[in-house]
Amino acid sequence: MPKRIVQVYLEKIRKRYQNAPKSLKTRILSEFCVNSGYSRKHASRILSGKLEPRKNRPGPKVKYGPEVVDHLKILWDEMGRICSKKIKSALPLWLPHYSCPGRVKDQLLSMAPSTIDKKLNPYRGPKQKGKGTTKGLKAMMKRIPLKILGDEIKEPGFMEMDTVAHCNDNIAGEYAHSLTMTDLMSGWTENAATWTKDSKQVVKAIAKIEKRLPFKLTGVSSDNGSEFLNNELCDYLFKREKPLSFVRGRAYKKNDNCHVEQKNYTHVREIFGYERYDEFELSVMMDEIYKAYWSPLQNYFIPNLKLISKERLGSRVVKKYDTPKTPAQRLLESEHVLNRVKKQLRHNLKYHNPFMLKKELRNQLKIFFQHVEEHKRKKQLTGS
Repeated sequence: MPKRIVQVYLEKIRKRYQNAPKSLKTRILSEFCVNSGYSRKHASRILSGKLEPRKNRPGPKVKYGPEVVDHLKILWDEMGRICSKKIKSALPLWLPHYSCPGRVKDQLLSMAPSTIDKKLNPYRGPKQKGKGTTKGLKAMMKRIPLKILGDEIKEPGFMEMDTVAHCNDNIAGEYAHSLTMTDLMSGWTENAATWTKDSKQVVKAIAKIEKRLPFKLTGVSSDNGSEFLNNELCDYLFKREKPLSFVRGRAYKKNDNCHVEQKNYTHVREIFGYERYDEFELSVMMDEIYKAYWSPLQNYFIPNLKLISKERLGSRVVKKYDTPKTPAQRLLESEHVLNRVKKQLRHNLKYHNPFMLKKELRNQLKIFFQHVEEHKRKKQLTGS
């Protein structure tokens, strides 16, 4: 008997069953079991009960409603879609500059990283990958020692560096490159754009970045690319009153310079993507965006994580990280940073507003990409 018909039959027979004397109930129960196919025990229970749908058990109350999630998503977008642990540490820095009800701010501050992840998971998308253009120079490899750095760096000043090619899928011709330098102790990261990765242009970009650093540069580590393994850069690093340390990672082992490799995505691809920028003016605009907007935003308001330990348990690798902190916070806590530098860092932290930096960054990127589209149209018209 179909379930729908059984329900109708049950409604009709239940009242008769419940009002019948005990002797008759046995016969009605037997009749119902034969017609419905139910077991005697189950049939007895439903004939004696009420014909009401079972109520769903109430789940947990919604603590963070749509309003809070909407504000969280806005903040996540403004922060550059960083991970939940970084968001948790960044919220106290961003919320004083953010306009929303006080109760929403309190709820955002009370969110655990796991909850933040759960709320933002529906909005996450896949990552893209770019094309590599690094070529080694065997003669210079003998001059630059091979060394893998890690936990032994306890003070700011030693930086990893790498370049990113803005060539799309075509590595022929001239196009813009981004130089990324990141400090191993604090995570302080600076970027500069160059037109091609000619050694002289790369040295010039490194010199510009060195002047902007809030600490003294003591050494650098790079991959085996020809833009780094050359006489011009060696002269710049070694021919000074106190020569800097210069080491390199192993060939084809990107993890040897993992800190800067990670920044190549978060600090370069995140804003400029994978397009080809083969006009000199574009590299000038990129350099200004890095210097005036992107670097202050990343160094003062976006926390980073530092790996404390890594342990293999069977097939699993368990990693432990410290509390997320911004590069500026790590420098302020360091005993190796001068007091006058810390004073300047605190001043900059009060002076900058992350939402204004992000707003200006968007405006500049809008102008930049408009220029990119105009350049594409001109190339199509001229057929070049």
